[in-house]
Amino acid sequence: MTAHPAGSRDIVVGIDPDRNWHLALAWAADEAQRRRLPLRLVLAVPPRHHTHHVDDATDRTALRQAGSDRLDHALHWVHDRHPEVSVTGDLVDGPPAHVLGGAAKDARLIVLGSRHLSRAAEIFSAGSLVVPVTAQARCPVVVVGDAEHISLQPPFVVAGIDGSASATAALDYAFDEADLRGAALRVVLVWQRLPIMPDDEKTALRAQRALLSEATAGLSGKYPDVHVTHEVLTGHPVEELARAAEHALAVVVGRRGQGGYTGMRVGSVVHGLLHRAHCPVITVPTG
Repeated sequence: MTAHPAGSRDIVVGIDPDRNWHLALAWAADEAQRRRLPLRLVLAVPPRHHTHHVDDATDRTALRQAGSDRLDHALHWVHDRHPEVSVTGDLVDGPPAHVLGGAAKDARLIVLGSRHLSRAAEIFSAGSLVVPVTAQARCPVVVVGDAEHISLQPPFVVAGIDGSASATAALDYAFDEADLRGAALRVVLVWQRLPIMPDDEKTALRAQRALLSEATAGLSGKYPDVHVTHEVLTGHPVEELARAAEHALAVVVGRRGQGGYTGMRVGSVVHGLLHRAHCPVITVPTG
């Protein structure tokens, strides 16, 4: 197996016990291979809601056995895909969001699958798992809803920035990801016109372009092999970023932007991209 740097943390991927886990696991396994990091598979066995039912013990045993079988299948699948990756599996009792949120505390990266569903009643839906884990994780979180789109050459990663501290952290991560993959980087700033625009719109646009150049200046020197383009787009941030990333390997954004209400741990742009983007969405916390 490939050695990984001493003290490095692992990549954690959540295994859904009910739905297809292959897309998220493939992304995580490939990333572990690229970064030479260990991979940890976590499958949460949720608590039963009707604990007084006479068959609860039997149901619980059946749930754990089914989860164990699924986890073993996933472990063998990773071994077949990347034999050199060090991989382990954990079967944990508890609500999935709580279990995976806890696993994220010591992770280098956490990878989740998304069903693109909106029914909050489903325990593994995007609303009850992806958003809470994304909000509380101290590490970057990757949400994989569809396969990577690599129909355009050369392949590229999209980074959305807005001048915030979290966007700065996201841009740093996006450079690293693009460099690791040998991909180009498309840095996008989405500008929303005010209902009443200032007299000199050109001046405002120049200021946005200057912000892009300043944000990437130091990082371009750090990653000289990454081809970088800058774009100022006009419109709704979610729609424009999703459109820009339609054929991207991933879209990378900060977990909190400048907008929204005080105390929100996941910005509205992140919420929107988690449901709108079809490529993997990587959210990066500040610092």
